[in-house]
Amino acid sequence: MPAPPPVLLLDVDGVLNAVCLDLPEGWQRGTYNGFVLSWDPTVTARLRALHESGRVELQWLTTWTENADKLLAEPMGLPRGLRTHGREDVLPTGFEGERRGISGWWKLAAARALAEAEPGRRIVWIDDDLAEQAADTSEWLAANAHVLVVAPDFFVGLTHAELDRVEAWLADSSEAR
Repeated sequence: MPAPPPVLLLDVDGVLNAVCLDLPEGWQRGTYNGFVLSWDPTVTARLRALHESGRVELQWLTTWTENADKLLAEPMGLPRGLRTHGREDVLPTGFEGERRGISGWWKLAAARALAEAEPGRRIVWIDDDLAEQAADTSEWLAANAHVLVVAPDFFVGLTHAELDRVEAWLADSSEAR
């Protein structure tokens, strides 16, 4: 039986939803749960293609929790029914504010739990809040070389250059196997 594909943990705000006033050409905008979101459909199309080709398994790791699947997946062109990581005391409301550099981050706990449940499974973690890491986050990532971190700029969102980096990492990792 082949190894399962890497998990791609996907945030929404600052990753898919770029906080920009002037909408770049070709981007889409919509209001969901009272929040205005702006995204590049060519980026979400690449994420969907990575998932549908079996190169990664997309999973939500966002404050949008279940609402990412219910409200955002279809309009953004992503598949529905993805696994959602969350915590019980986070309501699925959307943007919670920046959490850069805070110890005891609930998303780190979720990523750790995933890694412990599936030892050795490669993980791509895309979250703008990973740009500034607390000591516990940095230590865990340093000890887990099978985790690729991508930290998009909050105001730009996930770019094609960052997706190129993900695809290169996937290719390097699969060739080494």
